Amino acid sequence: MSKFFITRPIFASVLSIIIVLAGLAAAMKLPIAQYPQIAPPTVLITATYPGASADTLSKTVAAPIEEQLSGVEGLLYFNSSADSSGTLTITATFEIGTEVNQATFNVSNRVNIALPRLPEEVR
Repeated sequence: MSKFFITRPIFASVLSIIIVLAGLAAAMKLPIAQYPQIAPPTVLITATYPGASADTLSKTVAAPIEEQLSGVEGLLYFNSSADSSGTLTITATFEIGTEVNQATFNVSNRVNIALPRLPEEVR
């Protein structure tokens, strides 16, 4: 059989193109529900400091919490944002497969460690 395709390279090329096109057409018809959820688990931390600027929030509230978060098991990265209304949001993103409840518990413990260093209005 291999001799047949060796002696007819154009036929072999056309046949392989047809097979590839059929595979692409079949892949396009796969329902999206078949794909697994791969979004990494996240834990959201919010704090309010009435009357504080975004710069003050980042220095007095975000910095102590971020220092504590850096040692949480399974943490990939965290992102913080502060606005002029006195609201700070820190999003901690964990490795895929991390149990969300355990990650929330670990983050909560780390935030509790940072609480004494936060301004009184934030606690």
